[in-house]
Amino acid sequence: MARLLLIEDDPAIRTPLLHALRERGHAVAAVQSAMTGLQRVLDDRPDLVVLDLGLPDLDGLELLRMLRAVNSTPVIIATARDEEAEIIRGLDAGADDYVVKPFTAAQLDARIRAVLRRGAGPADAPTVLTVGELRVDPGARQATLAGVPLELTPREFDLLHYLAGRAGRVVGKRELLTEVWQLPYGGADKTVDVHLSWLRRKLGETAQQPRYLHTVRGVGVRLDVPGAERSCDGG
Repeated sequence: MARLLLIEDDPAIRTPLLHALRERGHAVAAVQSAMTGLQRVLDDRPDLVVLDLGLPDLDGLELLRMLRAVNSTPVIIATARDEEAEIIRGLDAGADDYVVKPFTAAQLDARIRAVLRRGAGPADAPTVLTVGELRVDPGARQATLAGVPLELTPREFDLLHYLAGRAGRVVGKRELLTEVWQLPYGGADKTVDVHLSWLRRKLGETAQQPRYLHTVRGVGVRLDVPGAERSCDGG
């Protein structure tokens, strides 16, 4: 049973969604404002937060940034804002997934289960991956660079772990959307680009001066040991 916190001010959405998620086996609490939601996350430590953006006291994106400053609880944004720029802003602020209203409770439940599966990891003790000075431990869900821990969101860790497991090989964005985001029918390539941008910053590199993450134009991305040369690199 997952413990969920629903932050939604519209009772016409909040009440039926609350009941529907409970019927699907989740323990769900609901609040109507951003600051109450922040306090509940800090006090109750839910497994996942479903966050509306149009809240009465504070924009949901601001709340998400506040949460990410102190907490790594997975967050799914559930909003009517469907512009690509808004989706990118939500992901850039640290959301683990983004769903656009209207959606069904079944669709949201599937997204919740997918995010929680990624966070749980496999049952058996998995192999620690090492690429140069980068060390990725999926059991502890911890990555270090030259011995220094990297502060990664759950999705950033999943992306880094997937690429590290295929070090030296070019991985396409569609493959990443399918395997990391669990979107078998595809999604926005921009989602991958945004997360790669975050990873580059945390690895101390840029797309123009890559060390570990190398973009291969028109193909995908490759994680490799710094200094490894590939003639097909695009930067």
